[in-house]
Amino acid sequence: MQLVSLDDIRTAADRVRGEVLRTPLLSAPWADADRPLWLKPENLQPIGAFKLRGASNALAALDDRTRRQGVAKGQGVVAYSSGNHAQAVARAAQRFGVPAHIVMPEGTPQVKIDGTRLYGAEVVLVPLAERESTAFRLVDELGAALVPPFDHPDIIAGQGTAGLEIADDFPDVELVLVPVSGGGLASGVGTAVKALCPNAAVYGVEPELAADAADSLRAGHVVEWPVADRARTVADGLRAQPTELTFAHLRAVLDGIVTVTDDEICEAMRVLATRNRLIAEPSGAVPLAAYLHRSGELPRGRTVVVVSGGNVDRAMLADVLG
Repeated sequence: MQLVSLDDIRTAADRVRGEVLRTPLLSAPWADADRPLWLKPENLQPIGAFKLRGASNALAALDDRTRRQGVAKGQGVVAYSSGNHAQAVARAAQRFGVPAHIVMPEGTPQVKIDGTRLYGAEVVLVPLAERESTAFRLVDELGAALVPPFDHPDIIAGQGTAGLEIADDFPDVELVLVPVSGGGLASGVGTAVKALCPNAAVYGVEPELAADAADSLRAGHVVEWPVADRARTVADGLRAQPTELTFAHLRAVLDGIVTVTDDEICEAMRVLATRNRLIAEPSGAVPLAAYLHRSGELPRGRTVVVVSGGNVDRAMLADVLG
């Protein structure tokens, strides 16, 4: 299986320039002195999450003829997502003038549904277990192009542009913490960081209630968790599981993976809001939860935490902040 390369990520960076925000590294002066901390705030992207990187690269990689035919025939693109990829594809499709149909699971935070519709996409709500099958059915019915949330080289390369920026801005980084769900972000960021900062460790972080990637890496093959089990975690954006493609990348680029509890995730959300004035959704706070609560399982040194998204319902945020 051919893995995404640093050259692929650099090509993606050229494609998405002007479409995504080059997010800064923000220092965290409250962090431990022997573990200096910087935050990569992907929650500041126009759609509130890193997913815009992969979606923009995937839409840009479609050849012009495919895009023109999609507009002329009303075919466009189809995506399935718990929310952030949905908004990302909707925005990228709008920028390219392509119709978008987005399949989202029932129970998705309303802020993510509203955000997707804001960019003109048609939203189809289905039970969580049916989102992929519904998306494939729409692809067949419409003759549309599928833009998967993580299982595609163009998506992985696009997400990897965040790692490219980390390496450019902080070549002396010693540890990068990144959330893991389907694995596209960790695959791309890990590929870029390991290529450009070979002395840095890259660790994935998962919720304990959706720790299928951790199980898979221990077993040496993809271990499937039932959908109902993965749906228990408060981190609604981390309920997917790796594919053979992303798992191959994770095995190649991750130095380790740790898990955190839902209570620890909520505490990390509070820390981000009160100490760095950053609003993070549960999925976006997962890597910081590892920094705060799993220090004994991680290398020490200069650390970057990827805050992957900030699309959280107001009611939940109010509850977390107390």
